[in-house]
Amino acid sequence: MKKTPFALLLLVFSTTFFACSSKDSRPKIQTTYIGDNAPVQETWNAEVTFSDSGRVKAILHIKHSAQYRRRNLDEREIDGGFRVDFYNRQGEFTTVLTAERAKIHPSNDMEAFENVVITSNDSTIVRTDYMKWSHNEQKISSNKFVTITKPNEVLRGYGFESDQNMKHYRIFRASGETTIEDDTK
Repeated sequence: MKKTPFALLLLVFSTTFFACSSKDSRPKIQTTYIGDNAPVQETWNAEVTFSDSGRVKAILHIKHSAQYRRRNLDEREIDGGFRVDFYNRQGEFTTVLTAERAKIHPSNDMEAFENVVITSNDSTIVRTDYMKWSHNEQKISSNKFVTITKPNEVLRGYGFESDQNMKHYRIFRASGETTIEDDTK
C-alpha cells in the first residue's frame, strides 16, 4: 500500500516533466521583408499638439501619416490633406495652414506641399504650392510663387517669409494690385 502513493507521485511528476519538454509550442510567425522604405508606424485621423512649457503653439490635424526611419532619424510624411492651427503666446488662435501633403522633420520643422493655403484671423490669405514652418523660429517661408490676398489688395511674388501669426511678412520679387480711395470726393 505504501508503494501506491509513490507510484502515483512518480506518474504525476513524469507527466509534468515530459509535458514541459523543450519543444517550442509557440506558433510560427511568418515574416516578410518589405524593404528599407516601408514606414515604421502609420496613423490615421489624428491630432498632434506642439507645445512649449505647457503652452500650445500649434495643433496638427491629419488624415494619414507615415513615420519613416532614415539615417537613424525619424521623419513623418503626411498625405490626404491636413490642417495646422497656430496660437500666439496668450493661447489665442491666430492662423490656420492647410495643404495636401507635408513632411515633419526631427527638428519639428514642417514642409507643406500642394495647394498650401494660410489664413490669418485678420482675413489675410496666402496661397502657394510650397511652404516651410520653422519650429524654433516660429516663422513661415516659401521660395515658390506666392499670392497674398487682403481685403483691399492682392500681392504676388516669388518668395515669402512671415511670423506664424502673419502680422509681419515680406514678399520677394513682388507685384500687386491695391485699391486707393479718392479723397477728393
